[in-house]
Amino acid sequence: MAAARWPVGTSALVVTVPAAERAVGPWRLHYDPSAAAGMPAHVTVLFPWLAASAVDADVLARLDSLVRNEPAFGLRLAEPARFADTLYLRPEPDAPFRRLTAAVTRSWPDHPPYGGVYADVVPHLTVADHQGAAVLDDIQAAIVPFDVIDTRVDAVDLYTFDGSGWLPSHRSPLGPA
Repeated sequence: MAAARWPVGTSALVVTVPAAERAVGPWRLHYDPSAAAGMPAHVTVLFPWLAASAVDADVLARLDSLVRNEPAFGLRLAEPARFADTLYLRPEPDAPFRRLTAAVTRSWPDHPPYGGVYADVVPHLTVADHQGAAVLDDIQAAIVPFDVIDTRVDAVDLYTFDGSGWLPSHRSPLGPA
């Protein structure tokens, strides 16, 4: 199933949130195809990004420079929310994610977030994706209340799909707080 969902060499820029796995990891594994393919809990900065074959040392240096302009920051995940068929946790603050997405999109304008499908790219950590309302209701009832997740964000990670799973391939540190 995963191989048909993303072409080999698809890449994503994400902020991984290991602290969220305890609260939502089992739900993600069952109801989020990216989790089943090895993508950890994360907030997306840009997907899809460049084809893996286009990512070289110069591209990574440019990415590192952009990401370094955003200072490391504290992150809180406390509130579930929904899109039509997706349950997610809302990151607070969301402004750093929006700035990172805008900076990377300005640098690679031919690669808009989600292929340009959404006018407003809302930062989120997906718990369940492509599910009906009844399933999302059940999952939301099961995860709420959960302990508020407070953590620190200090990097953006590049993940690449190799045909069977998502693999980390580069880490770009944020700037000093």
